[in-house]
Amino acid sequence: MRVTDLSKRFGEVAANEQVSLEVWPGEVHCLLGENGAGKSTLIAMLAGLQQPDQGQIELAGRQTVCASPADSIAHGIGVVFQHSALIATMTVAENLMLSGDGSFWLNREAALDHLASVGELFDVKIDPRARVGDLSLGERQQLEIAKVLLGDPSVLVLDEPTSMLSASAIEKLGTSIRRLTARGVAVILVTHKLDEALQMSDRITVLRGGRVAARFETAELRQQADSSESILKAMFGGESVKAAPPRKAGARKLGPEMLRLEQLSVPGQPVGLHELDLQVRAGEVLGVAGVDGQGQRALAEVIAGQVRASSGRVVFAGADIGSRTVHQRQSLGIRYVTDDRLHEGIVASFSVMLNLLLNRVGEHPFWRRGRLQRAAAGAHANALIDRFAISPSDAGLRAGALSGGNIQKILLARALDGEAKLVVFNKPSYGLDLHTVRVVRDEIAALANSGVAVVLISTDLDELLELSDRIAVLSDGRIVGELAVAGRGPADPACSEISQEELRTRIGHLIAGGEPQ
Repeated sequence: MRVTDLSKRFGEVAANEQVSLEVWPGEVHCLLGENGAGKSTLIAMLAGLQQPDQGQIELAGRQTVCASPADSIAHGIGVVFQHSALIATMTVAENLMLSGDGSFWLNREAALDHLASVGELFDVKIDPRARVGDLSLGERQQLEIAKVLLGDPSVLVLDEPTSMLSASAIEKLGTSIRRLTARGVAVILVTHKLDEALQMSDRITVLRGGRVAARFETAELRQQADSSESILKAMFGGESVKAAPPRKAGARKLGPEMLRLEQLSVPGQPVGLHELDLQVRAGEVLGVAGVDGQGQRALAEVIAGQVRASSGRVVFAGADIGSRTVHQRQSLGIRYVTDDRLHEGIVASFSVMLNLLLNRVGEHPFWRRGRLQRAAAGAHANALIDRFAISPSDAGLRAGALSGGNIQKILLARALDGEAKLVVFNKPSYGLDLHTVRVVRDEIAALANSGVAVVLISTDLDELLELSDRIAVLSDGRIVGELAVAGRGPADPACSEISQEELRTRIGHLIAGGEPQ
């Protein structure tokens, strides 16, 4: 496939500017760039969701027009988007049946055979009878890949495919990608993770500001002493992107208990919660580790009030809030930043301004007698846009047109608007570029330092170790172990001398199903 001088503008914003790209059969071509660099727009044009203002796409030496998603699929381009396009109320098998050959009759047997063959290829097992809405985001992503492979594409575009996968699943995905390229499939891999780009790709193209900033042969990069430095300079224009140093012991004192979960059980498919006990103090970051789909969503939603517990208690600031609604809990200072940005986090067709005010609908001074006061709402939205550096900075833009990182900033801005006392973050930095990851993590650290209690649910162990005072490991809806991070949070002499590497090993042991050591 060859892309030549593709350009696309949205008003005054140039999303892509004369982007050229070549992808050969049997290779993995990695596309890198920070949020807003133009990757999503380029993918949308390949998928037939957007039409270029200029430039052309060639497949097998012939100029191709992807006027619609159906055209793109017919030309052999399969795209697996970062955000799920599955029908949540239908089963796995039904979703695959709808993605069949386009004939009138739905073929259940063919769908099940395909799911089994893809399961062997990717070494995954998904129950065909399971409702998609009950799958973890990682399982949904695997199903998305299976659905796209039904079309037998010659070019497969994977948009942040590892963002919701465990380390072992990422390794398996890398193996599966190589099996596909061995069959002659060309793979375009979009990722923010430099180590994955270096490990999985044959060539790398970096976008910055909608343009091609650099091209690299991966084999040559691997031979360099600091292979990531050249990539970072291309991505960020020479700016330094470094992780913040670990918090020092004794940097802050923890306050009184803010949240307590007592013998809490929540029904859920595939995994709910079972007699779970947890406590979080003011100013403390409680990390929750585990493979995706082990009850993390149920934990976040029962605290936020989106689901009700079947038994047990949710105690906030000393009061049982089990019967309180989402709005009532927000009024108490409880906030929730979901991991499903596009479908649950925002209303994509609404403006950025309205999305920033979703949890304040009807409140004075933004509404009066049921009518939106645009001057007050706009001023408030612009202040949040400036504080969180949301780009583009136009509050009237449709929120769904923004990059994933800027959508995440909308969620952060909305959650932290007002006086928060407890914030639940569910995978807050997945799929984000290095700059936005740093912004998100700095905000979480600042919250804790200001005395806010934080529940940090993440599959990124580095993130948990950097930010957490304690880490609870969740497996099959149960807490299977809890470890203190040395020098932080409540005193725990048993953990005070444990190194970061040993802590990492113990957490990994618990995640893998081992007994607490």
